Amino acid sequence: MKNLPKNTALLLIDIQKGLDEHDFYGGNRNNPQAEENAAKILRYWRKRGQPIFHVRHSSQNPRSPLHASKSGFDIKEEVKPLENEPLFTKNVNSAFIGTDLEDVLKDNGINNIVMVGLTTNHCISTSVRMAANLGFETVLVSDACAAFDQMGINGKPFDAELIHQTALASLKDEFAQILSTAKLLEKMH
Repeated sequence: MKNLPKNTALLLIDIQKGLDEHDFYGGNRNNPQAEENAAKILRYWRKRGQPIFHVRHSSQNPRSPLHASKSGFDIKEEVKPLENEPLFTKNVNSAFIGTDLEDVLKDNGINNIVMVGLTTNHCISTSVRMAANLGFETVLVSDACAAFDQMGINGKPFDAELIHQTALASLKDEFAQILSTAKLLEKMH
């Protein structure tokens, strides 16, 4: 993919206030600038009048900061949807399960998606894989997503940056083109 087509959609996934509760998700988080980069990309998409779709997670766990009854369910201010920007609510890892996102994209003739959001190894990875399997050309913006520390199956801790990088490596080429914010915006000119 040399330059992205004009109708490339921006998909912002789970950039919600509850994900600021780092301890609930494993502690340390990498890419502290992820939301800032997502907001920069969002401003660019809005300026160009390109399609924008927001997705938020509605956890079924009542203790989760992303449960609909909690303030953490809200999307962060820097990427809050405008009235004309569709908002989909999911309760699983994939933005395409339990929503009509796939139909809306296809009905609007959208074949190319740029994804940003949280977290790299969970909802982002799942949504990127599914988008590719559904036939969408997908770009994932590496510095507009982030991961948390994770505990391995043998009780060994893994650092957030390692989790992030291995998730990106697993998606690279087979499921998505991986670009930085700067490279993405360069391709949009």
